[in-house]
Amino acid sequence: MPVLRTPAPIPALVLASALLLTACGSSGDDAKPQETSATGHPVTLDNCGHKVTLKAPPKRAVSLDQGTTEILLSLGLADRMAGTATWTDPVMKGLEKANASVPRLADNYPSFEKVLDAEPDFVTASFVSTLGKGGVATREQFDKLGVPAYVSPSDCSGKDNDSGGDGSRGKPLTLDAVYGEIRDLARAFGVEERGEKVVGELKERVRKATDGLNASGVSLMYWFANSQSPYLAGCCGAPGAITRAVGAKNAFADTHDEWPQINWETVADRDPHVIVIGDLTRKQQTAETAEVKIRFLETNAATRSLTAVRKKRYVLLSGQAMNPSIRTVEGIEKVAAGLRDFGLAK
Repeated sequence: MPVLRTPAPIPALVLASALLLTACGSSGDDAKPQETSATGHPVTLDNCGHKVTLKAPPKRAVSLDQGTTEILLSLGLADRMAGTATWTDPVMKGLEKANASVPRLADNYPSFEKVLDAEPDFVTASFVSTLGKGGVATREQFDKLGVPAYVSPSDCSGKDNDSGGDGSRGKPLTLDAVYGEIRDLARAFGVEERGEKVVGELKERVRKATDGLNASGVSLMYWFANSQSPYLAGCCGAPGAITRAVGAKNAFADTHDEWPQINWETVADRDPHVIVIGDLTRKQQTAETAEVKIRFLETNAATRSLTAVRKKRYVLLSGQAMNPSIRTVEGIEKVAAGLRDFGLAK
C-alpha cells in the first residue's frame, strides 16, 4: 500500500536537456528498418494497456518501487541499474551486496528531476499510481523523453485503480502475474534464461511450503498499517494469493478493495484465528512496525480479547510480502510455517 506525495516540478532547463539528449540518441533511427539483435531486440511488451518498446537492453534502468527493484536484483542486473526508490523494508535477504551497488534516489517517491538526473533508459514501477497523477511522473512524461516505462502487471490485471483508495479487484491475483513480470523484465534485458530460473525457484519454494498443508476453517486477517483506521487486506490481492496457497480463508474476503480501512469493532466481530502483521521500517503511517502493532492489539479495548491476540497467534511479514511482488512467496512460506507452529494446519 504505497503512500503518495506530489513530486517537485521539473525545471524547464532539465526537460530541454533531456529532450535534446533523446533527440540526439534517436536521430535517423526511425527511418531505418529495425533489425533483431543477438538479445532479441527490439522488444515490445504488452503492459497494462500500453506497448513498451525497448530498442536495446537497458543499461541505466531506474526502479521506482521496491518490488520491481528486487526482481531486477534477483535477475542479476544491478550493474545495469542507475537508481532505486520507494522502500518499505530492508532489501530481500541475499540481495544486500547487489543493492548496495545501486544508488538510492529516495526512500519514498523521488522527484521527476531526480529521476532524470540519473539519465535512465528504462523506468519500472510496481504500482500504476507511481506512474500516474500524484506519482513520480506519468508514462506520457517519460514517453515524451523517449524513456520506456513499465508497470507491474499485478497492479493492473483484473484491478480497477480508479475506484478509490488502493483500488479494487474484480479477479483474484495469482502468482502468475508475478511470474509474468519476472519474465517480462528478463526479456526486456535479454536475460530470459535467468528469468526462467528465478520463476522455477519460486515455484519450488511454494510447493515445499504448502506440501500437505490443510488449513481449511482457519481465518486470517492481514494488517498493513495504521492503528486508528487500519488498512486490512481485502479478498483478492497478494494476501488473497497467500491465503489460497495455504488453504485458509481471509476474514475480510467479502470486500474486493485492495486495502480497505476497517474499524476495530468489525474486526472484533470477525475474530480471526491468526493475525498477519506487516513489519514495516518506513515512517509514513501510525503502527508501521510489528512491535507497535502488537502493543496496540494487546492494550486496545476493542482488540485485546481477540482470539489471535489472547493466544499470540501473530505472523510477521515484510510490507513487500503483503504487496504483489517476488516476496509474496516469502509470505506463503511464513504463513504456512506459522499455521503449522500454531497447530492449526492438518
